[in-house]
Amino acid sequence: MFKDKELIARLDQSLQEHLEEVSKLSSEFASKIGLKKYGEIIGLLHDIGKASSDFQQYIKSAVGLIDSDEEDYINSSELKGKIDHSTAGAQLVYKTLMKNPGEKFIAQILSLCIASHHSGLIDCISPDGVDLFSKRMNKSDERTHLNEVLNINDEQIINSISFLQSEEFKSDLLIYFKSLKIEKQDSVQTLTFKWGLLIRFLFSCLLDADRLNTADSEHPQKAKFRLNGVYVKWIDLCKRFNKKLSELENVSGINIIRQKISNTCYEFSNQPKGLYQLTVPTGGGKTFASLRFALNHADKYHMDRIIYVLPFTTIIEQNAEEIRKILEDVDENGNYLGDVVLEHHSNLLPENETAKQKLLSENWDAPVVLTTSVQILEALFGAGTRGARRMHQLANAVIIFDEVQAIPVRCVHMFNSAVSFLVNNCGSTVILCTATQPLLDRIEPKSRALQINEKQQIILNARQLFSDLKRVQLCDDRKIGGWSTEEISELAIKQVTDSGNVLIVVNTKKSAQEIYKKCKLMSNIELYHLSTYMCPAHRLYALNKIKSCLQDKKKVVCISTQLIEAGVDISFASVIRFMTGFDSILQAAGRCNRHNDYFPKLGKVSIINPSEEKIDSLEDIKIGGEKTERLLDEFKKDPDKFDNDLLSPKTIEQYYQYYFFQRKDEMNYPVKSSSGVDRNDNLYELLSTNQNSVQEYQRINNSHPNIAIRQAFMTASKAFQAIETFSKGIVIPYGKDGKEIINDLCSKFELNKQYKLLHKAQRYSVNVYPNIFNKLLENGIIREVQKGSEIYYLDEKYYSDEYGLSLIAIKDDEFLNG
Repeated sequence: MFKDKELIARLDQSLQEHLEEVSKLSSEFASKIGLKKYGEIIGLLHDIGKASSDFQQYIKSAVGLIDSDEEDYINSSELKGKIDHSTAGAQLVYKTLMKNPGEKFIAQILSLCIASHHSGLIDCISPDGVDLFSKRMNKSDERTHLNEVLNINDEQIINSISFLQSEEFKSDLLIYFKSLKIEKQDSVQTLTFKWGLLIRFLFSCLLDADRLNTADSEHPQKAKFRLNGVYVKWIDLCKRFNKKLSELENVSGINIIRQKISNTCYEFSNQPKGLYQLTVPTGGGKTFASLRFALNHADKYHMDRIIYVLPFTTIIEQNAEEIRKILEDVDENGNYLGDVVLEHHSNLLPENETAKQKLLSENWDAPVVLTTSVQILEALFGAGTRGARRMHQLANAVIIFDEVQAIPVRCVHMFNSAVSFLVNNCGSTVILCTATQPLLDRIEPKSRALQINEKQQIILNARQLFSDLKRVQLCDDRKIGGWSTEEISELAIKQVTDSGNVLIVVNTKKSAQEIYKKCKLMSNIELYHLSTYMCPAHRLYALNKIKSCLQDKKKVVCISTQLIEAGVDISFASVIRFMTGFDSILQAAGRCNRHNDYFPKLGKVSIINPSEEKIDSLEDIKIGGEKTERLLDEFKKDPDKFDNDLLSPKTIEQYYQYYFFQRKDEMNYPVKSSSGVDRNDNLYELLSTNQNSVQEYQRINNSHPNIAIRQAFMTASKAFQAIETFSKGIVIPYGKDGKEIINDLCSKFELNKQYKLLHKAQRYSVNVYPNIFNKLLENGIIREVQKGSEIYYLDEKYYSDEYGLSLIAIKDDEFLNG
């Protein structure tokens, strides 16, 4: 292809090399779902517009191959991003396939991927009723240079045109399309939503192939940092896991139960690929039990990777460390080799990556990936290209959603349809893990509910398991008028006196600081504060200190935000939980008497209603709290209805019935006119039939749009926000390591050092929302590590040993010594 070496993609790479290498990678990625030839063709044609004389003049001027004194030289800086080189390939595919009107689905799918590979998937019909896809396909030749490219008479392009017109080319994609409609209850909306996911999948294959090839061409030394899918064998990882398992002591009653759960998961891993639920009470060891399932399942079915998804960045660091201890090899200095576990959750890099930042971006190229639900949702639905390039890595994978109840309510319909797509159409296995299973199989409409039956339950007798693992008593300690901050601190004193230690879990950072300040007046106690304004390394240090104090039987008071609730392995004798959703209360209860440490006593979990905490803007917490109060009131009147136990599966099920019914109209991700859609709509609609936009088109044109795929992909992706989506990462000068990382980031750019630094910096970063970020920036509290890098670090005067990040300078005697 384009054998003329004068045609370049960049300084050290010919256009032919780029197109062929991207085609090879893209076809490899797409082959995971049986669409190899389509990945190959979009890779081969995605950049053919670069063969135009306009682009060649631009790129050669930019890289110095045309001297500024030469007649052909142009000022490339003025033309950056202005010479269209992505439309030509899209037009070639579309016009070739549309010679047969029956191929318009295939034509639009492939041309969409090519046309969008720099911007993110474009709108087909925009909310204001404009057929943007057809407008792009009809863009003038003067601007796309398609005819100029075709006139080169390149042999591979001629062969590609012939291949596009062959029956062999069309068959696989048509078969795949038919396979999308396998659920009896599938509606037109559900089916077209899956079309969109298929398009995004192929788009992801092209994106990742293009970005990888570009990065490795510009910086060949980068290649040595990649694993490129060549991983440690699953059987070897299974052996490492089993070796660790054999070293554990299982003498206590609770460990025997955990071992039974683990063994059940191991046996169940021989089941076929599919969708499964793992319902285990908090403290039941589901993290390692589910990992044991995943390792054996991946080995049996030759799967590509395990993706462990957690709701919060706060619990990834702990789980990643524990999993590394089991699965990673170490060097002679005891450092992990880093060839197994990838921890990905930080927002240090901006969406608009520079060439330098592209080198550091993640594409989940590891056998075991730990990430957040935010990152998964961004890969499936987010704007731009950075998240989308990872989507193809979700195919042929074991995906564990730990604490699945934390998926945002507004994302439920989209999440369910995506899970169905990954399981039924991408060869993946999905495990939904939690102690509090949300009713994802009972939502309306039925077409968007997950199909789950008893055979998909890894643990069959959950009720008995909950009874066997009961270690706490849930106490309804609400009172009329609520609890003041003063009264809460007094309650904490009483709990410490009675049981020796207490954990207080609040809903806001402000509440945490206020309670902490009150408790500082106590004497003879070890007092700790935890929040997401402390970087992961700081939190881990604090948690280890707390565990040590608890082990030494010291009097401990810990005030924490919700970060401690999910998956943190710590055990207090008593817990005070501010009113919130019942699922969160049960998660907090999982930090109480976790290992039955206080046997024969039960741990005590007090549910209280604080009078001074402001949660009006926190809708999930507010509505969840209202439904919890209703549940507690009903339990008082008729405990038999709930098996006489607030911790029973019946209670959890009833809570979700109330909660989901209240919020059923939010599950399709409603968007308001202020979101950029220009009307009230919902993302499920925009990503499926896009009916409102189509009606607007019909009103304007008095006819139906003549395209098969009508989604408003870009509009929907820009309106989409997962939890913390728009938070930004700041590197924190915590301790010696944090300061060294900042110093190294501020020094001259070195690829081999920088690549590892960004990984390490995730443990020394704090995510903040835009309003806080802007305030820090305006006041000079944060600075860029290098001009134009968009990676920021915090002035150490604004980081407290007690609270973490602060908007006001900390007194000298409170500076963190590290």
